[in-house]
Amino acid sequence: MRTEGPDFVDASLSTERTTPPAVDAEGYTKALGNRQVQMIAIGGAIGVGLFLGAGGKLATAGPSLVLSYALCGLAAFFVMRALGELVLHRPTAGSFVSYAREFIGPWAGFASGWMYWVNWAMTGVAEITAVGIYVHRWLPTVPQWLTALAALGVLLAVNLLSVRLFGELEFWFSVVKVLAIVVFLFVGVAMVLAGAHVGGSAAGVANLTGHAGFFPHGVGVTLMALQAVVFAYSAIELVGIAAGETRDARKVLPRAINGVVWRIAIFYVGSVLLLAMLLPWTAYSDTESPFVTVFSRLGIPAVGDVMNAIVLTAALSSCNSGLYSTGRVLRALADRGEAPAFAGRMSGRHVPYGGILFTSGVYVLGVVLNGVVPHDAFDIATSIASLGVVATWATLVVCQMRLRGAALRGEVVRPSYRMPGAPYTAWATLGFLVLVVVLMAFAGGADRIAFYSLPAIVAVIALGWRAVSARRAARAVPAAADPATE
Repeated sequence: MRTEGPDFVDASLSTERTTPPAVDAEGYTKALGNRQVQMIAIGGAIGVGLFLGAGGKLATAGPSLVLSYALCGLAAFFVMRALGELVLHRPTAGSFVSYAREFIGPWAGFASGWMYWVNWAMTGVAEITAVGIYVHRWLPTVPQWLTALAALGVLLAVNLLSVRLFGELEFWFSVVKVLAIVVFLFVGVAMVLAGAHVGGSAAGVANLTGHAGFFPHGVGVTLMALQAVVFAYSAIELVGIAAGETRDARKVLPRAINGVVWRIAIFYVGSVLLLAMLLPWTAYSDTESPFVTVFSRLGIPAVGDVMNAIVLTAALSSCNSGLYSTGRVLRALADRGEAPAFAGRMSGRHVPYGGILFTSGVYVLGVVLNGVVPHDAFDIATSIASLGVVATWATLVVCQMRLRGAALRGEVVRPSYRMPGAPYTAWATLGFLVLVVVLMAFAGGADRIAFYSLPAIVAVIALGWRAVSARRAARAVPAAADPATE
C-alpha cells in the first residue's frame, strides 16, 4: 500500500539495504524504516477486536454499535495526538512509561508500565483464542488450545530473532489486513448502492432501522459496548513504542500518527456501518468473524475461507505486536529494578528476549484457558485487557497535560505538533475513559469480572511499588549505618 508519496517504499528499502542499523544508548538498533513504521501504525489500528469482536457486539447492540465506534474513535484521536506531542518532545522506546516518570512521577512509570503489560498479556490471550476459533472452521476436530500453542511458537521465534524480522513480518501482516479492509469497503459500498441480496436479504440503509430499530435493545446496551470497542482500538499507541527503534523519528512519526487517525474513521467506523447495512444485525454472532459471515453468504465458492485466512492473519499480527511491545516496556522497567531482572536481558541481536519470554509465559496460560473455557476465553481476556488500554490512554493524556503545563512555565519547549483543543479536550477524554470503566460495573459476564478484578490489580501494583521503593531506600542507606555491617 502506498500512502505517503514516492519515498513511502523506495527510500526506506534503499536505506535498509545499504546502511547498517545504528545502536542507540538504550541498546536498540534503528532497524525500523518509514515503510515499516507506517504499516505498524496501520496494523495497530486494525486488530481482532474489529475482525472478531464486532460480530458479537453487533448481535447484542445492533446497528447502534456504529455510535460506540464513533465515540471511542474520537477519544482515540485525542489520545494519538497527545502521544504525538510527547513523542516529538522526546522519542524513546520506553514510550509512555518514560513520559509518566518524567511528567507525573516514578510511581506512575511503574504503574503504567505494568498496566500496559496487563493489557498486552490479556490481548495476547484473546488473539491466540481468536486463532483457535478461526482454525476451527477448517479443522473442527483439532482442539482450540493446540492451534493457539502452535501460533504462539511461531511468533515467539520471530520476535526473538531480530527487530528487522519483526518489522518485515508485521509489514506484510498489515498489508494483508489493509487490503482486505479496502476490498471489503469497496465491495460493501457497491452492494449497498446496488441493493444486492446477501444471503437472502437485501443490503441497504433499511437494515439500520429495520429489525427492531437502530437501538434494538436500548441505548444502555450501546453504552455497555464501549468497553469492547476500546479494546478494538487498543494497539494504536504501538507506534509510540516503535519510536525508539525508528530512524528520523521526528519526521516519520507525525505522518504515521496522522495516518492512524483517518484510518480509524474509515476502517473501523466505516466497516461497522457497512456490516450493519449489508446484513440484518441478527445475522451476526460471536462465534464467527462478521466479515466471514458476509462473504460466506455471497454464494461465491471459497470466498468465506479466504476471508477467514485474512482475519487469522490479523490475529497473528496483533499477537506479534504484543510480544514486541511488552518486551520493550518490561526492559524499561527492569532497567530500573521495577521488573524481574530476567525481563531486562538483551540478546546479541539487540532483542530484549527476557521481556518477550516473560510475556509469552502468560500467553501459555492463555492456551490453558482455551482448554478449560474455550467459549469464554475471548470475552474474559478482552475485558481485562480493556482496563490496561484505559490506563495507558489516560497516562498519555495526563502526561500531555503536564508537558503543556511545563511549557507554559517555560521549563520545556512544546513541540509544534500538538493535541488540538487542549486542555479541554484532554479533560473530556479523561472523563470518557472513566465512564467506560464505570459502565463495566453495570454490564454482565466478562465485563463485570474485569471490573471487580480492578481492585486486585491495583493492590498488586501498589504492593509491587512499595517493595521497589523499600529496596531502593535500603540501598541508599550508607553501609556504616547498617547494623549488619557493624
